[in-house]
Amino acid sequence: MEVREPILHVDMDAFYASVEVHKDPSLRGKPVIVGGRGGRGVVTSASYEAREFGVHSAMPAITARRLCPHAVFLSNDFESYQIYSERIREVFLSFSPLVEPLSLDEAFIDVSGSVRLFGEPVAIGAQIKRAIAELGLGCTVGVAPNKFLAKIASTRAKPDGLLLVPADEVEPFLHPLSVGALWGVGETTAEVLRRLGLRTVGDVAHVSRRTLERAVGDSLGAHLHSLASGLDDRAVVPHESSKSVGSEETFESDLDANDDILREILRLSDRTAGRLRAKGMCGRTITLKVRWSNFKTITRARTLTEAVDTAAEIYAVARDLYTRLGPDRPRIRLLGVSLSGLGPGPPRRQLGLLAAAAPRWEEATRAIDDIRDRFGDGSVGPATLLDGPS
Repeated sequence: MEVREPILHVDMDAFYASVEVHKDPSLRGKPVIVGGRGGRGVVTSASYEAREFGVHSAMPAITARRLCPHAVFLSNDFESYQIYSERIREVFLSFSPLVEPLSLDEAFIDVSGSVRLFGEPVAIGAQIKRAIAELGLGCTVGVAPNKFLAKIASTRAKPDGLLLVPADEVEPFLHPLSVGALWGVGETTAEVLRRLGLRTVGDVAHVSRRTLERAVGDSLGAHLHSLASGLDDRAVVPHESSKSVGSEETFESDLDANDDILREILRLSDRTAGRLRAKGMCGRTITLKVRWSNFKTITRARTLTEAVDTAAEIYAVARDLYTRLGPDRPRIRLLGVSLSGLGPGPPRRQLGLLAAAAPRWEEATRAIDDIRDRFGDGSVGPATLLDGPS
């Protein structure tokens, strides 16, 4: 099932100030300013009560004191903010393994693989808001077809909001906004665009790309033209973790035939399983990475109830993740298979009809690992790979 608005941008509301209020409930309802305790300090966060007086982040503390002299001024407590950020991250990961943190208090989440478990993306956004509220904090969620639109949606829904940008309503949402809404447009670029008579995102979308490239340079011009059209093909990329094991391959010739693609996914699953067992680990989250011939990169992931460490188990999930991409796709330039959510192996096997065969299967797996240790990774592998390309 295609998910048309799979990207969430979650932004915590006045994060540092909200953490301080949660730590000390007597501050609730009062203007709280964090980071401005010293006369030469800079405000890092202000509660919404303080913002009513014009106080905002990055403001000199002396200015904040003049605007809101009765506020509670507090020093930064980054240790606490890190602890709360980790709790928030755990909430995100409970809905999808594809979480790209931007800072302590915001992240992109790709929920395209989560709708069967948790419902439509908007419903997932609402569940995330409730889970964050249980931590004593508030957040705003933007839901959209891509990162750029999700970020704008969350900004416009502040505070404590949830805003969906439907895939078929991108232009009515985006085009009335000022050019400053486009990533990469600061005051200087905005002035250049205004001199061309371009004041809204819609204006930028309707001018030729070549006109933009001549005005602000080829790279930025092409970038702004795409964003103004609501296009942003960047994948949500989880930060690399030391607790992940995987393998990927870039092909000399782009792959198109399903048999070839599945054979390579099996090869990568087998290689990943071997590396996993060599580390004495097993994992629960399987991620498939695909780079199309047009260089767009996507990832799909699934978290299992029980950890796994064999090629067959990994391949079964990776194959299904690939199949769900559908038949209408570009050729494939790169494939990758990885496992995260790691723990010590071997995994605990479910009891069932195959339980009696488990010891023999594990013995065979150990024998394969021993052969590879002595003669190399390519010395033994699934028979399906024998007639495939090397």
